[in-house]
Amino acid sequence: MSAASFVQQGKKIVAIGRNYSEHAKELNNAVPKEPIIFLKPTTSYLPSGGNMEIPKGVIAHYEVELGVVVGKRGRDIPESEAEGYVAGYALAVDMTARNLQEEVKSKRLPWTVAKGFDTFTPISSYIPKDQVTDSANLGLTLKVNGAVKQDGNTQDMIFPIPRLIHHISTVMTLEEGDLILTGTPSGVGPVVPGDRVECALRDSTGKQLATLDFNAVQREGGYHYKPE
Repeated sequence: MSAASFVQQGKKIVAIGRNYSEHAKELNNAVPKEPIIFLKPTTSYLPSGGNMEIPKGVIAHYEVELGVVVGKRGRDIPESEAEGYVAGYALAVDMTARNLQEEVKSKRLPWTVAKGFDTFTPISSYIPKDQVTDSANLGLTLKVNGAVKQDGNTQDMIFPIPRLIHHISTVMTLEEGDLILTGTPSGVGPVVPGDRVECALRDSTGKQLATLDFNAVQREGGYHYKPE
């Protein structure tokens, strides 16, 4: 497969929680001592320009993130070699059913449902690695209805990309086309049906590397969250 077709052919989305200290604080979470890993299904991908469907009863929060596209299979990858496993990048939003997540967290249960709904990973087009001079200094912005809600930089990650690749690969084999979601900066918040979300990724010179936009709509049928 070509890494550029990761949305169609990739096997998994490996997401990292609480990788920006200010985001951890805004959700009253402790800053982790090692990367927090969770998985999202590839059926949650939503190409830019699409409709992100909010299930009934769900409070949906946006989380803009840099995605790293894995270029080859690897296990127990040393940090010093991690860069060689990066094929490219993408701009993504990790949508989260926040009220559902808070309930299951309080019961010490998994987050899978809160993160795994169809359309809950809006994704930009593929960014080849050679277009990114420094992945540790990229600006991430997210707007809702034209108002800036998130404005962060990858230099503020707690665990940098090589550490993430190393850590994940000691737990599970990384494969070509996998996507690593590297965490979100502070400023997360809700979207409701009718909202328009616009995201951008820029390098340190201000050059725009990717954009991502989608509309929030009410999902018809399917899952209905009813808090206990």
